[in-house]
Amino acid sequence: MSKRPFLFAGFGALALAFACSTNPFTGKSNLNFVSNAQLFPSAFQQYGEFLKENKVVTGTPAATQVTNVGMKIKNAAERWLNANGHADYLNGYQWEYKLVEDKAVNAWCMPGGKIVVYTGILPITKDEAGLATVMGHEVSHALANHGAQRMSASQLQALGAVGVAVATSGQSQEKQAMWQQYYGIGSNVGAMLPFSRSHESEADMIGLTLMAIAGYNPEQAVLFWSRMSAQSGGQAPPEFMSTHPSDATRIANIKSLIPQAKAEAAKFGVKFQ
Repeated sequence: MSKRPFLFAGFGALALAFACSTNPFTGKSNLNFVSNAQLFPSAFQQYGEFLKENKVVTGTPAATQVTNVGMKIKNAAERWLNANGHADYLNGYQWEYKLVEDKAVNAWCMPGGKIVVYTGILPITKDEAGLATVMGHEVSHALANHGAQRMSASQLQALGAVGVAVATSGQSQEKQAMWQQYYGIGSNVGAMLPFSRSHESEADMIGLTLMAIAGYNPEQAVLFWSRMSAQSGGQAPPEFMSTHPSDATRIANIKSLIPQAKAEAAKFGVKFQ
């Protein structure tokens, strides 16, 4: 019997053993093969190229609001990290917040703190608290190093595909293709998509706390996501086939986290009626 499958399995186990880091916001161990020193320079370059190729809105009240809210959320993160013994956690981050002209109802954050808000989402954010919900969520993706974790998970998925190829190398091409297809579907539905949904839920949790520390009532997050749900018109795929939790799941989770977010904010002297 060939020893190659065991070599791949051993490599995967070794990688898992040495690639876990702890997220200070969740206390969970995270799979991460990619260091910030490796990832951030590439992310910053891609962000700069994106800004050159798209229309950045400047000098408007909306653009100013994006910058101001982003700074408040970032300051809230710094306050929380400093208070919890993680003052050096943000080394290497270079925060930047840009409003970009685009009809897409979206916002995103690249590793290292580079954030874009599309003008298309502003009618749904409606106000500063709605925008804080969005930006708190996006900042949290960066703080939790979700980009690096997704890259690491993709590397493991690719390694698994190699393992399947080695294990089925003695079979016909049709059977090899069949096993690769089964692996692709199974690893996506059973691992990659749940992994992505867990990141979204983590970003909701962290973002809710940060917006509360920044002075925004976390109850406003429920109103924002309710508006987002109404805007989608029920066209989202089933949750198990999606990278995001369903609207109903997300709103229910946020409602359950509001007391925790308020309690955390109260530690910094921020209270809500």
